[in-house]
Amino acid sequence: MEKYDIIEAAEQQFAREVTLGIIVTRPLTAWHYIIPGFFIIDYLRRGSAIRQFTKHYMYPRKLAMDSAEAQMRSGNLKTMEPELKDNLRRWLESQRLYYPDLVQAYVALIDMLRAHYLKLLEAEGDTYFLLIEHAYQHRDNFKDFIESISIAENEVDRLVIQQLGADGIVQEKIFAQQQQIAKRRQKMLEEVF
Repeated sequence: MEKYDIIEAAEQQFAREVTLGIIVTRPLTAWHYIIPGFFIIDYLRRGSAIRQFTKHYMYPRKLAMDSAEAQMRSGNLKTMEPELKDNLRRWLESQRLYYPDLVQAYVALIDMLRAHYLKLLEAEGDTYFLLIEHAYQHRDNFKDFIESISIAENEVDRLVIQQLGADGIVQEKIFAQQQQIAKRRQKMLEEVF
C-alpha cells in the first residue's frame, strides 16, 4: 500500500499545482483593489477551485490505481471491466455528462493510466520520481507515455466540450488546464530524467 499512497499523493499534488497555475496566471481585477478584504473571498474561491479540480482529476485516476492494484493481486483484468464502466457511467451521469462516446474515451484513458500505475507499483523506489525513473528507465520512454496520455486526455476534453455545447468559457477553462498539465509534465520529465 505504501507505493499506492505515494502515487495517489503525487497525483493529488499534481492536480493542485495545475489549478494553482491556472489561478496565478489570471490577472487581478479592479475588485481586488477597491474592496478591502476581497483577497479573503479570492482565497476561498481558490480553495474551492482546487478541491473541485482535484476531485474531477482524481476520479478516473483512482479507478485506474484501484484496478492496477487489483490486477497485481489477482492477475485478472476482465472481471473488473463491467464494474469500471458502470462506475464511470454513474459518475458521468452525476456530472450531467453521460455520453457513450465519452465513457469509451474515459475507458481508453483509464486503460493507459492502469498500465502506467501497474509499472509504478512494480517498480523499486520510495518516492514518486524514483518510481517513474525505475519504471520507465529512460527519458524517451516516459516522454512517449506523456505524449500518449495527453492525446487520450485531449480526446476526453474534446468530448466534454462537445457534450456541453462548445461554450467559450468551458473551452477556455479546458484549454488553460491542458496548458498547465503540459507545462507540469514537462517540468516533471526534466526533474526525473
